[in-house]
Amino acid sequence: MNLVLLEDEDFIDDDHVRLGGRRFDHITTWLGKDSGDSLRVGRINGRLGRGVISAITCDSLTVEVHLEEDPPLPLPVTLLLALPRPKMLRRLLRGISSMGVKSLYLINSYRVDKNYWRSPLLHPEKIREQLCLGLEQGRDTVLPQVVLCPRFRPFVEDDLPAISAVTTNLVAHPGDGCIFPHQPQLPACLAVGPEGGFIPYEIDKLREANFIAAHLGKRILTVETAVPALLSRFIN
Repeated sequence: MNLVLLEDEDFIDDDHVRLGGRRFDHITTWLGKDSGDSLRVGRINGRLGRGVISAITCDSLTVEVHLEEDPPLPLPVTLLLALPRPKMLRRLLRGISSMGVKSLYLINSYRVDKNYWRSPLLHPEKIREQLCLGLEQGRDTVLPQVVLCPRFRPFVEDDLPAISAVTTNLVAHPGDGCIFPHQPQLPACLAVGPEGGFIPYEIDKLREANFIAAHLGKRILTVETAVPALLSRFIN
């Protein structure tokens, strides 16, 4: 935990918070903090700064906070991600959040198992939990916005034109198109398919929406490997 995230309900007044549960255990056990020690803290969707532990009980601690820093700039990439299997999605949400993506669309594809859309992990609170873990890792406070799009064609035809109207639009597609650029022009919209990639019909529909197909070379990567590799190309 590189940052202790503070919820609005943690505040007992303007300058003090009370923390329990997982954060209490981590701060006292893993970090070994005690009364008078300082912490790196940040308020969700707010500013970052320092906290000083002012009191500790058996199951909670009180921290005086001073939030004086703005969160890091977001990565100006809108990510369209074909819904992966739930275990992989959990890790991807954390990674995407830690890298600074603020707009994520989980979309359908022919190769996406229909059962994935019934996963409990898609409950908003479950998604938020993973995103917060990514923010803690990346020392960020601004929660990404996640939109579920279970129908491919209506999304591409009706919603995507507005989303990608003023961005550089790329679709990662193994073995097709050009080599993925090392520093694409920003802002950008990036589409990543499921294991096995988008089917030809889906690639054609994305091309109709002004997306350019690009690949990372001859190796076939898992989605879990490809997403951070692709996003790293947008970091200056």
